[in-house]
Amino acid sequence: MKNIYFVLLFIVIVLNGCGNHKNNPVAEEVIDMDEIEVSSEISDSEIYETEENAIYRATETSYTDLIHTKLEVNFDWSKSRMNGKATITAKPHFYPSDSLILDAKGMDILSVKMGGKDLFFVYQMDLLKIKLGKEFKRTDKYTVEITYVAKPDERTTGGSAAIVSDKGLFFINPRGEEKGKMPQIWTQGETEASSVWFPTIDAPNAKSSQEIFMTVEDKYTTLSNGKLISSKKNADGTRTDYWKQELQHAPYLFMMAVGEFKVVKDSYTRPDGSKMEVNYYVEKEWEPYAKDIFGQTPEMIGFFSKLLKVEYPWDKYHQIVVRDYVSGAMENTGAVVFGEFVYKTKRELLDNNDNSTIAHELFHHWFGDLVTAESWSNLTLNESFANYSQYLWDEYKNGTNEADYQASNEENGYYQSAEMGGYHDLVWFNYEDKEQMFDGHSYNKGGRILHMLRNYIGDEAFFEGLSLYLKRNSFKAAEFHQLRLAFEEITGEDLNWFFNQWYLSSGHPILEIQQVNQKEDQMVTLTVQQTQSEGGFNLFKLPVDVAIYDSNGKKTHRVWVNGESNEFTFPYSGTLKAVIFDENKVLLAKIKEEKPAEQFIFQYYNSDRYKVRNQSLEDGLVAGAASSEQMVLDALNDEFWKIRMVAIEKSSTLEGNNKDISLKIIKNLAVNDGKSAVRAAAINYLSANMNGADLLDILSFAISNDQSYSVVGSALKSMSKIDPKMAMEKAKVLEKEESKKMLTTIAQIYGTYGEVDKSAFFKDILSEGKLSGFDQLSAMNSFTMFNSRMSEEQIESALPIYSSLNKNGGYYTKMFMGQNLDYLIQSLEERKETLSEEIVQYEKNNDAALADKNRRRIEKINQLVLNFENLLNQD
Repeated sequence: MKNIYFVLLFIVIVLNGCGNHKNNPVAEEVIDMDEIEVSSEISDSEIYETEENAIYRATETSYTDLIHTKLEVNFDWSKSRMNGKATITAKPHFYPSDSLILDAKGMDILSVKMGGKDLFFVYQMDLLKIKLGKEFKRTDKYTVEITYVAKPDERTTGGSAAIVSDKGLFFINPRGEEKGKMPQIWTQGETEASSVWFPTIDAPNAKSSQEIFMTVEDKYTTLSNGKLISSKKNADGTRTDYWKQELQHAPYLFMMAVGEFKVVKDSYTRPDGSKMEVNYYVEKEWEPYAKDIFGQTPEMIGFFSKLLKVEYPWDKYHQIVVRDYVSGAMENTGAVVFGEFVYKTKRELLDNNDNSTIAHELFHHWFGDLVTAESWSNLTLNESFANYSQYLWDEYKNGTNEADYQASNEENGYYQSAEMGGYHDLVWFNYEDKEQMFDGHSYNKGGRILHMLRNYIGDEAFFEGLSLYLKRNSFKAAEFHQLRLAFEEITGEDLNWFFNQWYLSSGHPILEIQQVNQKEDQMVTLTVQQTQSEGGFNLFKLPVDVAIYDSNGKKTHRVWVNGESNEFTFPYSGTLKAVIFDENKVLLAKIKEEKPAEQFIFQYYNSDRYKVRNQSLEDGLVAGAASSEQMVLDALNDEFWKIRMVAIEKSSTLEGNNKDISLKIIKNLAVNDGKSAVRAAAINYLSANMNGADLLDILSFAISNDQSYSVVGSALKSMSKIDPKMAMEKAKVLEKEESKKMLTTIAQIYGTYGEVDKSAFFKDILSEGKLSGFDQLSAMNSFTMFNSRMSEEQIESALPIYSSLNKNGGYYTKMFMGQNLDYLIQSLEERKETLSEEIVQYEKNNDAALADKNRRRIEKINQLVLNFENLLNQD
């Protein structure tokens, strides 16, 4: 799973959904629950209490092995219910058993049968406990048939910052009441929500092959795991699609989707010449852009298959985009779900694409789907690899600079996540809730750890180790020790030291590095201190590459940092030009390094690594120094776009003639740079360092001529600070653009500067289904700012829009509706206070008419406050 909204970890209060949890236990006789002696394979890892830890989240004990799951389903759109029949083939894992216990959340269980005969069962607390009628041995298979009704909207739901709802089965606009939103059904199984729509053992270490028969109106397209075996039209105008996956996978990876999707076909050619379907399911308006969005997928499949020496193991690879999705994307086997954030026109794709997310979900089909983490405590076995695939793809497709830059962002994401949410072991056995595992540790930190291991053992051993791990554990569940053992077999080295400190401990190194140059001895000494113990973290054992640049060139030394303080002395010839600690910047560590500014400047010109050269610009600037100012000027023309952006920022430190030179270069970058992010950064810099007609000319040119919405948006925002009226005139022309980002930018400008005539724009984008996700939330925030400046009559006219958004808006809009309404209520109360003060003054001046006018306004405000409070209190 890819959680693209990582910022929510820090700003979101997770809301629990509302509803009634109604179970309908059906049994022909009362069963003593003690007769069912096997423990339940239920919603979370088994909890063991120890003296050392209050909680230990053990892997689920396997009492029953799922073998095959056959589902036959149809849908009641009007009630948001699903009618289902599950035919489950299973066997005891090892010990003989006469019982089967399944997770089944919020269902009506209508019957349970075996061979046509009713079985005794009890359904309580989301557990379906079935007596099989006789004892089965581990060599005996049995099949039960369960008829049920899934009622996802009628059960109490929860969620987290990563996956905002565990409803499991989602009916989106099922009665067609929301404008601009295609009715659809989709599922989200991770972590343990598949058991909302079919009875199963809802644990990551369970695996089953599957068949799904979906009966839908003939107008609908369906998608599930496996191959579409048949599509049969029925006499009542419905159609039954039969999807079958013969290879086993975890229940949380089962999926369904239904809607009037268009299917854009693509394919991947396997090494044997056979073609595999790679299709893209999108809404009709996005059909022309599907291959622009997803078109690199076949190349990714080939690249990862070759890199891992394990051919893509599944029978297809389809991708679908759904509305109101509850996370970023999900790696359901062969049928990946994406939120609508990936919808982008060709023009929007000029600014950014979602290939990192596409690669992330694809890589899961080896790490997560083929080999599955046996418990949520081991989640990093799934997510760290998917995270690292983004580096691998960038490195292959876009170069090492791009990969290193994105990796730096991932590293910072880990630091921010840990600082806000706390530090914990990467493999975490004492979490409070499994949803906590979806954080910057399992993803970001895990990905950076894999990169360090790759750097330590070398590329060939690293990828051989991954290949061995996959082959040895295919279609099984694994724990991190099995990953370690695979690498140990390949390298011949005991790697417990590495895995213990990175997987079974918390934190990261914090290093302080001092350099002493003994020129007379031609020796340089580095003192490296680990200071993380002050934060309660252990010392680390770190293999580090140190590059020494001297008159003879460069020489790299590998050293081991393994104590609280280490000293390393290196010889050099002639002049010492630079010392680069952690030459390729692979360490997951916070490093404070003291060395002469000229070394930072030298490394800018002589290293080919983004992080090294970026460090030069951050730490090597000396006010007024000609060499450092020249470095900034040269960096403005650097080959890598992000360095150019940093150089634009650092240009504010330049003085005199260099300031003028940089301004001229940045003007050129604003118009001609090949990267839209650089052009936007240049626009922002010019706006802060220029004024007058020349600046307005540059901004006007960008708005009228640049194809990048990011650049146009930056120019509009800058213009609005100088001449709001001109900016709004420019924005008016752009109101019909397809870009949601453009619309939200216009909304921000109107929200700050617009008059009452702009209310029609807000009504159009918020009431007609034009925006969703964070775009809808952003526009609502702007609408709230807009209304806080408007008359009571305008605010009253806005009430239906808020009411509609509160009922039909996206998850994030609903999540922050309270804050928006509170802001409006507060602004109205402040307005009322001002009016009350004015009444006192009017009465002193015997101006009864104005005092009465204010009293009428206060009455109006009181009614508005009451209306918004009522809306705030609605479920």
